[in-house]
Amino acid sequence: MLMASEQARPKVARRRAQRKAYQHRIDAGRLIFVDETWVKTNVTRTRGWSPRSQPFHARAPFGHWKTLTFIAGLRDDQIVAPWVIDDQINAEAFNTWIVECLVPILKHGDIAVLDNLSCHENKAARDAVRKVGARLFFLPRCSPDLNPIEMMFAKLKTLMRKAEERTVEACWKRVGEVLKTFSPSEC
Repeated sequence: MLMASEQARPKVARRRAQRKAYQHRIDAGRLIFVDETWVKTNVTRTRGWSPRSQPFHARAPFGHWKTLTFIAGLRDDQIVAPWVIDDQINAEAFNTWIVECLVPILKHGDIAVLDNLSCHENKAARDAVRKVGARLFFLPRCSPDLNPIEMMFAKLKTLMRKAEERTVEACWKRVGEVLKTFSPSEC
């Protein structure tokens, strides 16, 4: 398995070991893994079927395309608070998502698990989560392998590539349809 070389740094390795030693003490039903990824209007399949001994041909769009940001939370049985924005994530957009999408579904004792993106580490987001009796928990740096939402994003991107949507509105709708394909047991 290919791993980031930064994980071998003493401080990062120590934090990863602490996280792994502590994780069995947490009720998995209380965890919400949070992250964001991109959705683009120019994605194409990376693989496909063709007749034996003939190459697979696909066309990639040329010209301008739009990159959207998809942010959501992953519980042990469902994807929660999905949101697509027409821009990159920043502290203002993240705080809006926290207040309008995540906080309304949080329960007392929930733990939102995040990476160390700078816009995640802000007081307004932390205060909004704490106000409902939940907590934020930050993963060690360079540790996307400790966030299971990354696997959900991989499937989401594969299905979006297969759909080959070319407009922003079509991408929004397709993301909603794709999210319905994730079963509770898969989450």
